[in-house]
Amino acid sequence: MILPVEAWMDLRRYKPLRDAGATWREIADEVGLDWRTVKRYLSTDTPGPPVAPSRKGAVARKIDALAPVVDAWLANDPRLKASVIHERLVAEHGFTGHYQRVKLYVAEARERLAREGDVESGLHGLHRRFEVVAGAQAQVDWGDEGAVLLDAGIARVYSFHMTLSYSRDPFCCFVTSQDLGTFFDCHRRAFAHFGGVPGAIVYDRTKTVVRRHVAPREAVPLHPEAAAFAAHYGFVIDVLAARRPTGKGRVERQVAIVRDHVLAGRSFESIAELDGAFNQWVPIRRAQRHRTHGELIGVRARIDQAALGALPELPYLVCDRHLRRVGRDCLISFEGSHYSVPARASDGRPARAGQRVEVRVSASTVTIHRLALDGDPIALAAHTRAQRRGALVVDPAHWDGLPDGHTRAVTLDPPPQHVDRSQDDADSGVEPPLDPLAGLLAAHPIAATPVARRPLGAYDTAAGITTAPVQGSIR
Repeated sequence: MILPVEAWMDLRRYKPLRDAGATWREIADEVGLDWRTVKRYLSTDTPGPPVAPSRKGAVARKIDALAPVVDAWLANDPRLKASVIHERLVAEHGFTGHYQRVKLYVAEARERLAREGDVESGLHGLHRRFEVVAGAQAQVDWGDEGAVLLDAGIARVYSFHMTLSYSRDPFCCFVTSQDLGTFFDCHRRAFAHFGGVPGAIVYDRTKTVVRRHVAPREAVPLHPEAAAFAAHYGFVIDVLAARRPTGKGRVERQVAIVRDHVLAGRSFESIAELDGAFNQWVPIRRAQRHRTHGELIGVRARIDQAALGALPELPYLVCDRHLRRVGRDCLISFEGSHYSVPARASDGRPARAGQRVEVRVSASTVTIHRLALDGDPIALAAHTRAQRRGALVVDPAHWDGLPDGHTRAVTLDPPPQHVDRSQDDADSGVEPPLDPLAGLLAAHPIAATPVARRPLGAYDTAAGITTAPVQGSIR
């Protein structure tokens, strides 16, 4: 039998008693076990509690019979989804097992096949170490700092990092978004911090740089704005292969260093305070001797910065573009905040509820443009970008001409009483005003036409209802 851990620990306490000369039977009577069990566990120096033998492989799995087929599919296309593999196994091979079994096997097979490929090439677990010359390369990464400014009403803060590879000279700034405009605005700030542009910048496969993911060893399609930004500033975009963190270890290490030396144990109230804390720490960092190259970071930083490319005369402003609809309240919604649109554009054309507009977003501004299909594509409004969700950013001039409720009024006074002034008018000789119906009849010429007088019974006699003599008459 396999003893439970608690029973095994209790039995091991009797080992000194056995060494003192007690028999197996005496110890078995004390612990309430068979003497053979006592002998089995006390006669050997087992370092840990007993473990039941593994049953892996004891029962054949349905997927095992089709394992070579799945391995061949994955070897041909490692990105093949487990749901697709299960679907094809059912349709083509009559597989009757559950999808979860296929999913578990595919996860194990992917790792095994990747490991076997590395072992065959003799490069399992190894990577190439590289060194660069001054000014040749920088590395970029994001850090998620979480709710460091939650007390200030900012739910999430991110840190942007750029590190010069030759000197390990750091740059960091803190933002509330990771969108396209903010990402490349952080680049401009980093170039200004270093005083130049590196020859190449290393990225992972972030969506602000890569337009879509591709299979291994295929060319990576770049985001058009990223390619234009790099061409304007004169650097090369170097995109790492998937799951290769060692390719930009310099900046990834810098993310942890900034978090420990700048943020840990401190409280902040604004983004400006976070940026100020980093700027105060930079001289401390540059005065340190780096453990890899063995030189002062500040000394190497001067060499690195001297080799950087020159900044262009004009900056390249990157903006992200989105489509939004104008609400009945002349507001559009973006990132949980609302921005006003003028009720009447500069060319006189009014806004429409449900009208589509283009929202161009940079790191600090939100500009709203009219689409070409609604007329001339002009800029309708420009706002400062909200720093937190739920903000209402309104230019009061945009609502000129809209009802503002200034004619509404309330009172507690009773309504005025109607006064009959006809007798007063008669006494004063003033003709009293006619009521509306009398005035209409008096003004119409048909009102002067004479009307014949007939008895009322004449109408009954004419209709054949009665033959009684006619009495009474009306005009």
